[in-house]
Amino acid sequence: MAEIVGAYFTSHVPAIGGAIHKGLQQEPYWKPFFDGYQKVHEWLAQVKPDVAIVFNNDHGLNFFLDKMPTFAVGAAAEYHNADEGWGLPLYKPFAGHTELSWHIINSLVEDEFDITTCQKMLVDHALSIPFELAWPDVAAWPVKIVPFAINTVQHPLPSAKRCLALGQAVNKALQSWTGGERIVIIGTGGLSHQLDGERAGYINPEYDTFCMDNLSGNPAALTHDSIHEMVRKAGTQGVEVLNWIAARGALGVEAATEIHRNYHIPISNTAAATMLMEPA
Repeated sequence: MAEIVGAYFTSHVPAIGGAIHKGLQQEPYWKPFFDGYQKVHEWLAQVKPDVAIVFNNDHGLNFFLDKMPTFAVGAAAEYHNADEGWGLPLYKPFAGHTELSWHIINSLVEDEFDITTCQKMLVDHALSIPFELAWPDVAAWPVKIVPFAINTVQHPLPSAKRCLALGQAVNKALQSWTGGERIVIIGTGGLSHQLDGERAGYINPEYDTFCMDNLSGNPAALTHDSIHEMVRKAGTQGVEVLNWIAARGALGVEAATEIHRNYHIPISNTAAATMLMEPA
């Protein structure tokens, strides 16, 4: 049976990719953020995953406001990064684990999740930047991926409770997978930030700390707020924490062990955070 080795959570703001591209990791503005990844590198080298289940959100490469699935799952053999107009370099393609994708998809449909299956899917900074942070300077990505895109853009958004349930259903699917892969769960996005409107630049360290403090041992605490209340607390783009909640559900244990966190503000106009967890 496959083994879930743990979970990795991180921000994915495009400015991080720009800093990597320009070699700014040791600049005073960026250093506190990038220093938080040394533990991530050490942990990944130790647990050696070969598959990543990635919960992120699409920023217009695959879906737009006229067609926005609530939950989309990739079932492709390969995923290419595409230009989003941020001036970032194009990153290496990602190999897909198609057999595991279809196993998860079938299991989710049996569990009455109405998902969109994507046999072609582009990936944007929400997936590529977290991989650049986790595995810098590798010639090829060391894991195959099963990507999930959660709607955090066009209302109505899925509730935090539904996203946690999605992750738990993914965990159920992984428990019935007969392969011997070592699987890491990845949640990307956030934390609190708002890019537009009267609250542009809004950051809420108190809510971010609440999320990080409860994610490992009491993830259900993050599901009590309505989406509109989450927007009020985290900002319009801060609802990307839904990706973290789904990823935590996919880890599958009631109480996980937090082994690392880093929190730094601001990165661009975002509260940037990194966490690592293992099953307790």
